[in-house]
Amino acid sequence: MKYIDEYRDPAAAKAISARIHAEVDPAREYKLMEFCGGHTHAIARYGVTELLPPNVKMIHGPGCPVCVLPIGRIDQAIELALKHNVILCTYGDTMRVPASDGLSLIKAKARGADVRMVYSASDALQLARDNPEREVVFFAIGFETTTPPTAMVAQAALREGISNFSILCCHVLTPPAIAYILDSAPKGEAVTLEGFVGPAHVSIIIGSDAYAPFAKNYQKPVVIAGFEPLDVLQAILMLVRQVNEGRHEVENEFIRAVNPTGNAAAIDAMADVFELRETFEWRGLGEMPKSALRLNKKYRALDAELKFSPNYQSVPDHKQCECAAILRGVKTPIDCKLFGNVCTPESPTGACMVSSEGACAAHYSYGRFRDIAIAKG
Repeated sequence: MKYIDEYRDPAAAKAISARIHAEVDPAREYKLMEFCGGHTHAIARYGVTELLPPNVKMIHGPGCPVCVLPIGRIDQAIELALKHNVILCTYGDTMRVPASDGLSLIKAKARGADVRMVYSASDALQLARDNPEREVVFFAIGFETTTPPTAMVAQAALREGISNFSILCCHVLTPPAIAYILDSAPKGEAVTLEGFVGPAHVSIIIGSDAYAPFAKNYQKPVVIAGFEPLDVLQAILMLVRQVNEGRHEVENEFIRAVNPTGNAAAIDAMADVFELRETFEWRGLGEMPKSALRLNKKYRALDAELKFSPNYQSVPDHKQCECAAILRGVKTPIDCKLFGNVCTPESPTGACMVSSEGACAAHYSYGRFRDIAIAKG
């Protein structure tokens, strides 16, 4: 298959791995964070870490959109579905995230709530067109990747005058989260990093220039990478070279999809519909200023939080769940006592086990037996 097999070629992977081994400084430790759930998945699926020298450590970051969603936001969606009798629409993984009182959206559905999985934001808007007698709420989550489709359905709803459609907006932004990780490291709240593997899909939208402030202000290299194993390995090699040479630049390995300025149409749509929230809670990272979006004044009539006033309350994770620490890069899935026994993809305790992009789900699917053996020494 053209353009897929080429990026999974074992001989090429071994060649890049050999270059990494040859160029690393044995006296130095390279802690590199992949800031994308897709990269975490690829690293686990293709055994990328096994091709790296022992002193090159890949740290999982808060790049899974389902994982960073706090329990209180799931509770809001459940309240809308159970108490306000709305048709609550959202993406599939979101339906399984554990919430308060042992509930999740899929369990609320079992209790009689009208919760529906959709494949796109436009599916939710179509439900509002098809059910004019019902209130339809789209529970919108995700990073900059899924934000433009939400913006476009908001524009369509306003243009068509669809009054029974609203959006519970929980879109979050990548740059503030990267800044949080870097600011927290000196305080001991996160791991000290030498560089970042920049996200792929997000970068297609916002462009590579968006990371320039981190490279400049924090003196940390960023290499944007695609999702295939050779993409990730090449990005790691590029980061190793930057660290060795004392450089801190933004480099783009994913040149086949990412440009410096991003997708202008998508950026314009987001600017038309959204504004920054003053603050927003992230799972594992807490309250972060200007790290999420809400609908602006022009689209305020479509804001489900204003329309229904669902209660929001910060809720702590399960006491034994290490999802928060994993999202900060402080711990790994096998550091969690619940991993692989109490907490599995079929019965998740924490959000990191729900989505395939979550670190725990990736390790469970592709590396749990290897990880357990390593942990036992």
